[in-house]
Amino acid sequence: MKVVILAGGFGTRISEESHLKPKPMIEIGEQPILWHIMKVYSSYGFDEFIICLGYKQYMIKEYFADYFLHTSDVTFDLAKNEMIVHNNFSESWKVTLVDTGLNTMTGGRVKRVKEYIGNEPFMLTYGDGVSNVNIPELLQFHQNHGKIGTITTVNVGQRFGIMDIDGDGRIAAFREKNGSDGSVVNGGFMVMNPEIFDYIEGDETVFEKKPLETLAEQGQLMAYRHEGFWSCMDTQRDKKFLEELWNSGKAPWKLWE
Repeated sequence: MKVVILAGGFGTRISEESHLKPKPMIEIGEQPILWHIMKVYSSYGFDEFIICLGYKQYMIKEYFADYFLHTSDVTFDLAKNEMIVHNNFSESWKVTLVDTGLNTMTGGRVKRVKEYIGNEPFMLTYGDGVSNVNIPELLQFHQNHGKIGTITTVNVGQRFGIMDIDGDGRIAAFREKNGSDGSVVNGGFMVMNPEIFDYIEGDETVFEKKPLETLAEQGQLMAYRHEGFWSCMDTQRDKKFLEELWNSGKAPWKLWE
């Protein structure tokens, strides 16, 4: 099954770095967060990727074109115009990089890669979020319910202390936040049947708006609740958090050896 990754946005909320590179190319532990996401899927045997490009797309294309340079030791024999790769750490990936337009919305980007997906179910996620979601279990859940779409939902906890308030306005307790506080949101790591393309009109379609809202109204959208680790990289604070986890050697999303 193919994995589609949305990687074309401007990443304005982390503009300190995204003015230089596309957000999916911002590094966690010397590798782009895009690489981390692909490694999560690959750890479960899903190795065929379609990446939807837009903003500074050439940087992502150049990264994969020069993948050996980023992951291996190399010798350049300038006299012979040869490059010798040592300790080849290549992946068993097939990566299709598609220019889906600079200003295209998320739904439009998905629509533009239809020809590369074909008439088959596919996985879909964002190029800025990592998780230890169990991909085979997610896929089995999707296949069992038989609906058009599945979204992995995650709980986003509050960042501040919590007040428990009675109905009459009395503060009953002031406590630290816990995992049950906050909102349930779309964490990406979706599975879609090919019928989803019928719900996307064109480049201006925001995938999270009309397509998903219509699926929900029709009872064709299911939630796979993930209770484990999930984090997006929207801000420098998020990046620092992920870097600290990676550098500690205990990054929850590192499912590979």
